[in-house]
Amino acid sequence: MFSEEELKQVEELKSHYPTNLSAVMGVLHMYQDKYGHISDEGITYVANLLEVPEENVLGVVTFYEMYHQHKTGKYKLQVCTNVSCMLRGSDMVLQTIKDKIGIGIGEMTDDGLFSVHEAECLGSCGTAPMMSVNKDYHENLTPETINELIDALKAKG
Repeated sequence: MFSEEELKQVEELKSHYPTNLSAVMGVLHMYQDKYGHISDEGITYVANLLEVPEENVLGVVTFYEMYHQHKTGKYKLQVCTNVSCMLRGSDMVLQTIKDKIGIGIGEMTDDGLFSVHEAECLGSCGTAPMMSVNKDYHENLTPETINELIDALKAKG
């Protein structure tokens, strides 16, 4: 499933750790970046590639919110709803997104451009409310900044 170049990257990644188990997260990131989500087949593939128990890979995938076992939009909007963000307006963020693109948590737009996900904590409490778009953080959100961001992402396609 990985190309020869990607397999070289896996070997490089493994060389930084004392055991292959320590490389699971990095290889899962590679897999998800390539395929958009981590399927059951992907869990098996990563486990076999790293020669680690499949249960360990599944445990990582299901524990961390950064990994997705289902297809997501091109732009994954992860809205932090932990206490700091909740107290500072995560409900407004979710409502603004719903008003703008018509979807809520766990949904994807018909064109596959956006999906919305709830995140327990993204570690940016001092700049709440916030959300991530793929791997980029957007903080101190207002309805205006959220609408501008979505418009810019739509323009990019």
